[in-house]
Amino acid sequence: MSTEAAKGPASYFPSIEKKYGRPIGDWQQLVRDRLPAKHMELVSMLKEEHGMGHGHANAIVAHVLSAQNA
Repeated sequence: MSTEAAKGPASYFPSIEKKYGRPIGDWQQLVRDRLPAKHMELVSMLKEEHGMGHGHANAIVAHVLSAQNA
């Protein structure tokens, strides 16, 4: 197990799972299912349809989109 702390958007993942009660993979799949939407459209979807805060929604979307562009 790595002792290095998560950086960037992934640093939010433990608190997202705890606060919203779903694994991060579920949230990432919701975003992937809406592609090719724009970043802020995806953030708005998580906020409006799932009651997620802006920072958490932005972290998930940023992480998914960066993986898509890798």
